[in-house]
Amino acid sequence: MTANSYPKILLVCNQGIYDAYVAPEDVQRLEKFATWEWFPCEDGNNLDEKSRTAKFLESINSADGLIISHGSPMISSEIMDAASNLKIIGELEDDRFANRVDLEAAWERDICTVDTTNGSSYPVSEWALALILISLRNAGAQFRRIIAGRTSMDPDALKYAGGLLTGKRVGLIGCGHIGRRLMKYLHPFETEIWVYDPYLPREMAEALGFLQTSLENILSKCQVIVCLAPLTPKTRGMIGLNELNLIPSGTVLVNVSRGAIIDSEALIERLKRGDIVAGLDVFDPEPIPPDSEIIHLPNVFLTPHFAYFTGNQYRESFGLMVDELDRFFHGHGTFFDLTSRSLANRRGIDSD
Repeated sequence: MTANSYPKILLVCNQGIYDAYVAPEDVQRLEKFATWEWFPCEDGNNLDEKSRTAKFLESINSADGLIISHGSPMISSEIMDAASNLKIIGELEDDRFANRVDLEAAWERDICTVDTTNGSSYPVSEWALALILISLRNAGAQFRRIIAGRTSMDPDALKYAGGLLTGKRVGLIGCGHIGRRLMKYLHPFETEIWVYDPYLPREMAEALGFLQTSLENILSKCQVIVCLAPLTPKTRGMIGLNELNLIPSGTVLVNVSRGAIIDSEALIERLKRGDIVAGLDVFDPEPIPPDSEIIHLPNVFLTPHFAYFTGNQYRESFGLMVDELDRFFHGHGTFFDLTSRSLANRRGIDSD
């Protein structure tokens, strides 16, 4: 590949995304195999202006690759038809519900579609592991005691704690990028891993060494339960009082996904029985109301939906996108394709 034959990449996003995501070192890497242009777009709807629309269509007409994020218009079939050279579309953050790309239209035109959802797998899975370990010792109760001025250990707080992670049966509700990353972190603890995820290919269970099972089995037979499912119409409220009552005493429940997957009132009532411990990075609603009972329960450790945030998480996503484009334009397979199965998962519908 010579400089004259470099593919052209068009980045379409607002100023805030550009400032937060685009790092000079990643731009340098991109420029080793492509030319690129940034098309500032604060609101996709402002393409209603004829001059603005004409400029956008002129820019995309010669683009071989398209990176989009907040501010981008919907990349519709009409826009794709105006981009005769377009070969790959990448969502810079993660287009959870395909709101910025008509995926079916892209696939009909043999346009590769990827996103950087996987970028969150590193920080979120690390924090999931941290919440597991914290909750197994009910460390939240000890911390509350210390800040209240009682600095000795409270042995009663360990009454229903799960103790060691080593050798535990861990159940994952949902097993996308985060779940598979978490599995790697759990292996040194010699855990037995069960998974409930109706969108996983069956052959993945044998390849990665886990047992694929039902939600009921996860809730009733695992000593550690981690919720990693995306929030969709199908998963909203999926875990209610009946499901929570399946959880046996001594179990740890961790949620780093979305609060609305678990019925909040039912969760509070289950936790008030005092025989399980929860580590929650998410809750419904958010932010947690100051008068919510969840704040004061002694068997809960709470964080403010910050599992993804590391200080440079956005730039890591742009770096991952550059990696994908590098692979694609050098004739290699991409890692993080959006497929009909992932689209079904995001929409909460049955997959083929």
